[in-house]
Amino acid sequence: MSDLTIGRESTGAAVRSVSDLYRAVWRWHFYAGLMVLPFMITLAVSGALYLFRDEIDSVVYSELKRVEVRQSEASVAPSAMVAAALAAHPGMAIKFTDPASDSGSAEITVNTESEGKLAVYVDPYSGKVLGALPDRGTIMWTIRYLHSLKYFGSYARVLIEIAAGWSILLVGTGVYLWWPRRQTGGVLSVRGTPKRRVFWRDTHAVTGIFVGFFIVFLAITGMPWSSVWGDKVNEWANGSNFGYPAGVRTAVPMSDEHLGHIAKTSWSLEQARLPQSAVDPHGVAPIGLDAAVATFDRLGLHRGYAVDIPNTPAGVYTGSVYPDDLSQQRVVHLDQYSGQPLIDMSYADYGPLGKWLEWGVNVHMGQQFGLANQLVLLAACIAIVLLAVSAGVMWWKRRPAGSLGVPPMPSDRRVFRGLLAILVIGGIVFPLVGLSLAVMLAMDWVYLRMARLRSI
Repeated sequence: MSDLTIGRESTGAAVRSVSDLYRAVWRWHFYAGLMVLPFMITLAVSGALYLFRDEIDSVVYSELKRVEVRQSEASVAPSAMVAAALAAHPGMAIKFTDPASDSGSAEITVNTESEGKLAVYVDPYSGKVLGALPDRGTIMWTIRYLHSLKYFGSYARVLIEIAAGWSILLVGTGVYLWWPRRQTGGVLSVRGTPKRRVFWRDTHAVTGIFVGFFIVFLAITGMPWSSVWGDKVNEWANGSNFGYPAGVRTAVPMSDEHLGHIAKTSWSLEQARLPQSAVDPHGVAPIGLDAAVATFDRLGLHRGYAVDIPNTPAGVYTGSVYPDDLSQQRVVHLDQYSGQPLIDMSYADYGPLGKWLEWGVNVHMGQQFGLANQLVLLAACIAIVLLAVSAGVMWWKRRPAGSLGVPPMPSDRRVFRGLLAILVIGGIVFPLVGLSLAVMLAMDWVYLRMARLRSI
């Protein structure tokens, strides 16, 4: 065998190796797309809408949420607003939400016997009831529940975790497929016209390379709401002190109730246990809502804070606020008899992991950087929809008639080893994703067996 022959064989083997790896990556990119693209469209559309939740709600419910500013008039007492809400909708008041601005209404959450929980809106200047909605019954709460799949039961949270993990796989394999290989187009430019498949291929590739970072970021920062991974990381991140970060100012008796069960709270404090008021055996009366609100104002809670009203002898007044500025996040628990703060915690008290997770969640929701945050994520959501649509059109134009159009298997199956190693590592980090990967491998094996049987 001549040296020239040996050189040609070596070159051919190298070319086959590159081609086989490309096919393997392409095949798993295809499977990741099948798993993720329907979810990505739903999440992108609902997420884009939820970015502007305050703006949309203020327009749709302007008669309930907006009031005329009357600088010459002082606000009525919180207890008077609660009394007005209860007169209109008899029941038990469980929460008072301070107006977020001079032109905002107060919101009183009432637990009624006939209508369930209601959000009752009250003009803070006159004490007049403006109307009521089912608690968390606004359009934006509906969008939020659709985004998190909460309407479809607790098991749907599993799908969020799986979709997030496969999204990361989708981006990783997509970057490899996009990587320039001497082509003149489809890297940063789009060739052809919409009638040609190459146009959709280039549109998909160019859009994907620009939006890939946002897909990975949104997938990772969305993981805290997932079922298995999110709950376990939440439990670990909160430490051993009942979910509160280390360094809380004082030790107090704790109840078995969790903050996330009674109030909207930050992700890292959902499992935090509530302190208890020290019940006075001599029958000292509770301080009342007005005094509690005055204390929260004196402590400097950001406007728009919510006050959970205690309905048991050992309950506490909990003031909590989660504004766009993370540094202003705060939770304060007051003893309902003495009015003394039992726990006063802010973002600065979170541990390093808690701070990182909360920052990611805040950016994910379009809050951290104001309008710029909203607009950048809106553009990313639009690009994600374009990415999914272009993938569908490209597949439809490529697939053979009567076939699913799965990319061909590599001739050398050994190229799967490195890819499978990466998938195994990802499966360990995200267990549900690993389980879904195993299921997909089994389905791929069955698909190949059936294809061989048909070819015999």
